[in-house]
Amino acid sequence: MAKAVPQSIAEEIVKLVGGKENIKTVACCATRLRMTLHDDSKADKVSIKAINGVMGLVEQNEQLQIILGPGMVTKVTNIIGELTLLKVGQVDEVAERKAELKKKNSTPVKLFIRKLSNIFVPLIPGFVGCGIIYGVAKLLQNQGILTGNAYQMAYVLGKGIFLYMNIMVGVFTAREFGGSESLGGTIAGIMMAPQLAKIVVGGEALVPAQGGVIAVLIACALGAVLEKKLRKVMPSVLDLMVTPTIVILVIGLGCFYIIQPLGAWLTNNITWLVNISIEKGRMLTGAVFSTTFLPLVMTGLHRALTPVETSLLQSTGVDLLRPILAMAGAGQVGAGIAIFMKTKSKRMKTVIGSSLPIGMLGVGEPLMFGVTLPLGKPFITACLGSALGGMYVAAKGVASTGIGLSGIPLALLMPDGSAAINYLIGTILAYAGGFLLTYFTKWEDVDDGDNFEMDNPLKDIIKM
Repeated sequence: MAKAVPQSIAEEIVKLVGGKENIKTVACCATRLRMTLHDDSKADKVSIKAINGVMGLVEQNEQLQIILGPGMVTKVTNIIGELTLLKVGQVDEVAERKAELKKKNSTPVKLFIRKLSNIFVPLIPGFVGCGIIYGVAKLLQNQGILTGNAYQMAYVLGKGIFLYMNIMVGVFTAREFGGSESLGGTIAGIMMAPQLAKIVVGGEALVPAQGGVIAVLIACALGAVLEKKLRKVMPSVLDLMVTPTIVILVIGLGCFYIIQPLGAWLTNNITWLVNISIEKGRMLTGAVFSTTFLPLVMTGLHRALTPVETSLLQSTGVDLLRPILAMAGAGQVGAGIAIFMKTKSKRMKTVIGSSLPIGMLGVGEPLMFGVTLPLGKPFITACLGSALGGMYVAAKGVASTGIGLSGIPLALLMPDGSAAINYLIGTILAYAGGFLLTYFTKWEDVDDGDNFEMDNPLKDIIKM
């Protein structure tokens, strides 16, 4: 099969979505070209999937999302921007979010989880950068290479995210719940103030930052709700002075007496629950978490785990969940290798060949949406096969110093050499599990003459 060329891919996509006049907006993320169309019915989705270089197609958030993979997606998106004279990336996020909220399958739980995702996703670059620095610093310290002043510098750099994290969470929480970002940051700042140690409530001195990120979430969400209600009834002439004053007084005092103790109780119990489930459940817990993670990704419910991981990092310094969850992607890699060896489809081999390297680096969408899900059974065998890695890393108590990475690069977030080695062993086991179960399970191959239409029991879930 001829090598995919960005220019030809872009031109084919424009033609098959109904021409440049039918394209409303064009943007891209790490792996997907995202377009909104004036008339969705004009798009020939079956033919788009058959384009050489297209790894899959998903309809989500009222967008046509075409999976092209890292590198290629940027080139194709920019060319489409030139062909249509549209500014790339200029998507009306507010309108998009409102439309999403109106979707029939949007439940209160899913909407709340989306808000959590929008609060924590902007923090991920900080977690990744700091986590790598801290993990490498700990590794070098354990080897006696990095000591004294040099280690202290690296330690400060590696822990930098936690110096401002609560403030940023407060800002993003207020924004997501419709309040003023400055008030969200102010409320979070109040909860971190060193002077709290001089205040006695119920016979005990308060503890700065007690309750961690969970207390900040609760306080700033309540503050945003109170602010919106006050602004509806407050005369305009008084609004600027009175509304923020009342919000700070009510929520601030509420933090002292209720929210911070509640946050501390929730944080302690969530941390205890995760740690005890891994400590006591070990292999069983690892198998369950790794096997079910990708089905959660398809429904969007995996976003609820981000604040849990953040809380673990804040309270214990390490995240026991991240290495287990990363095994899910490794299982997909193993399944992809098995499919590559068994399929007779040249097009499928091409898709897998370009998806496997980035899958190993932790970008699993092309493999999942372009290979295993369309085939049906291989997605299930990949999930089940990942349990081998999940059981191993859970049994070994492997923990990371940050979130945001997956695949082989996650080894950089391990606090010592033995943890990194055990993580890589777990990854290889997950590869093996996904490979063996997929290779020795009977599944229906695709033909290059087919349009590779997604036809499996999970297709309706994917569109959620």
